[in-house]
Amino acid sequence: MTTVPSPRDLDFLLYEVLDTAALAARPRHGEYSREAFDAVIDTARQLAADHLAPHQKANDEHEPHVVDGKVVTIPEVARAFRAVADAGFIAATHDAELGGMQLPHTIATAALLHLDAANVATASYALLTTGAANLIAAHGSDDQKARFLAPMLAGRFTGTMALSEPDAGSSLADLRTRATPMDDGTFRITGTKMWISGGENEIAENIVHLVLARIDGAPPGVRGISLFVVPKRLVDDRGAVGATNGVVLGGLIHKMGWRGTTSTVLNFGEQGPCTGYLVGRAHHGLACMFHMMNEARIGVGRAGAAMGYAAYRYSLEYARTRRQGRLPGEKDPTRPQVPIIEHPDVRRMLLQQKSVVEAAVHLTMLCARLVDDLETAADESVRREAGLLLEVLTPVAKSWPGEACQEAISNAMQILGGYGFAREYPIEQLYRDNRLNPIHEGTNGIQALDLLGRKVRQDDGAALTLLLARMGATVAAAREAVGGGTAGTSTNGGGTSLGAAHTLGTLADALEAAVARLAATTGALGEASATLPPARALANASVYLELASRTIVAWLWLQQATVAARALVAGTTGDDAEFYRGKLQAARYWFGWELPRTEAQAALLTRLDSTVYEMQVAWF
Repeated sequence: MTTVPSPRDLDFLLYEVLDTAALAARPRHGEYSREAFDAVIDTARQLAADHLAPHQKANDEHEPHVVDGKVVTIPEVARAFRAVADAGFIAATHDAELGGMQLPHTIATAALLHLDAANVATASYALLTTGAANLIAAHGSDDQKARFLAPMLAGRFTGTMALSEPDAGSSLADLRTRATPMDDGTFRITGTKMWISGGENEIAENIVHLVLARIDGAPPGVRGISLFVVPKRLVDDRGAVGATNGVVLGGLIHKMGWRGTTSTVLNFGEQGPCTGYLVGRAHHGLACMFHMMNEARIGVGRAGAAMGYAAYRYSLEYARTRRQGRLPGEKDPTRPQVPIIEHPDVRRMLLQQKSVVEAAVHLTMLCARLVDDLETAADESVRREAGLLLEVLTPVAKSWPGEACQEAISNAMQILGGYGFAREYPIEQLYRDNRLNPIHEGTNGIQALDLLGRKVRQDDGAALTLLLARMGATVAAAREAVGGGTAGTSTNGGGTSLGAAHTLGTLADALEAAVARLAATTGALGEASATLPPARALANASVYLELASRTIVAWLWLQQATVAARALVAGTTGDDAEFYRGKLQAARYWFGWELPRTEAQAALLTRLDSTVYEMQVAWF
């Protein structure tokens, strides 16, 4: 498969749009330069090509199974996990004294995109471990860090996030797993967890489960939830791995896609004592777990972007080389068939994919850049604003890439025709794998409730106000970039004029109107929520998430278009000029074909449409 993501596109986002090279000037990353950043990404690209991509299909066809009570995966999974760990990517952003590379999150995200695109199921073992290690580093005790953190970062231990239960999936307030205090300060954990990715494997010495449970006597609801480190095997104070710890595999779950990552039912304390170690304060476990959950949610968005990008690149290469048919108006059957990319409807599907996947990668990278500012910016106001923007963008970054990339992958499948629907080609697996992204780490419907019910309202709407201001600044920058003139008035290879319709001024006007529409709609819904029952006020939250997502993506495309237009006005020629014209055309597509949908969505929301809310169960 063609290398994904496109190296040229990644360079554009990293260095021309997000100014990631500037991060090397910060003390934490002072050992780096742009060349060093590029070397890290090249390593990830090679790692993906050599160790992950070759067994992507085998991992799907020979999914994990149980033999004599142990989970068996194909040998390539353990070898790839070891290669990822040895290359330092589990510990990529951690301190050097812990074996980490102290990479900026933006560069680490760029690197991990390659692993996700090559083989998300195998990559998941490493990425889950990183998330669990990050949580322990942030909230664990000194003893917990000493026992578990270094082995996890080195890939000796893997990590999981054990939240859901058979009767309490997203409704964590109803979880039943118990934690009984012991005299030595530990806890006995009893209960069942379900859908635990990577919950059982033999690819490392140990598994560190981060488990939500209730301490005996804890108050009901989310305020009574605590967080525990529960290793599969006990670890003594010298770091030696010892006896099993009462964590028993209850069974494997067989998924439609993403098959190579074990999905498990785990029983704690069913066949012997199960020891857990309290993380942070009692009854404050959900606040700690959100550290990993929010990171995982952005990771879900990154996975969706990577899989969508992989499908796009594959279908683009196929469209360039597959010859079929002749253009309308060609009557001579002896004339040679044309590559299918010459057919306008194929270009339509490719352009839809391009507009989605390149924006999805941008959104993921932007969130990573905000994490870098939150953690390492010298200016306190920059750190504060980065935190606010992350709050409001996380539900969108989790949900939109997977949702939109599913349509993009569907278009890739359509371009390949019957080949796309066949298991012999990679698109159908990408379609199945990506379908999980709108479901896990909080369904997209839950993200919609979070965005409308909490994120845009908290702190008197501070996060949304800041986001709208950033969008306004992008509008102003676009208008100033080329003085309102046209950008790149030559024609591209297909003969489509890049004239007045491509002016940044036109795109800026459209975004300005869309931002005003989003602000007005949010205000109207906020006023209505003061008098309506909460369920009624949030009944159309998914439409609001779609409205906000499409507007945010338009903002990202205007940023990219502004950089491209500046380059063209400066006289860029050759392949770079074609690259920038492609950016402008994708922006034009998004603004002309996708952003207008927000008008109908805003109308539905502001009239407080009650169709869904008033539908009765008996009427189905």
